[in-house]
Amino acid sequence: MGLKGSGKTKQLIEHIHKAIDEEQGDVVCIEKSAKLRYDIPHKVRLIDASQVGFYGYDFLKGFISGLYSANYDITHIFIDSVLRIIGEDLDEQKLENFIDWCEAFGKKEDVKFTLSISADVALASDRVKGYF
Repeated sequence: MGLKGSGKTKQLIEHIHKAIDEEQGDVVCIEKSAKLRYDIPHKVRLIDASQVGFYGYDFLKGFISGLYSANYDITHIFIDSVLRIIGEDLDEQKLENFIDWCEAFGKKEDVKFTLSISADVALASDRVKGYF
């Protein structure tokens, strides 16, 4: 979590490369546009959210559930700039609920989640900071 230009995407790219090297399953990256196309390995399933039209956290949860039900080999889902993808401003309660859902889904299906959030870290609740 951090403001624009704080290095979130660079860290995300590093984590994606590490996941490809260390994990046995499929890796997915959901981003607002296809800007990472040349920065991540071709083995990563890159999803350009601008081509899909995400509308809120519930839509994103449904999309992830459908994505996984179509490919049980997914072991890691990266989401770059969650708030930009869903087109909402920071709402701590909604963000916490989404992160809790990702954690529960991940434990149930053995899928890791890595999210980046474009917002001031000072605005994060203690619960959200616990995921940093």
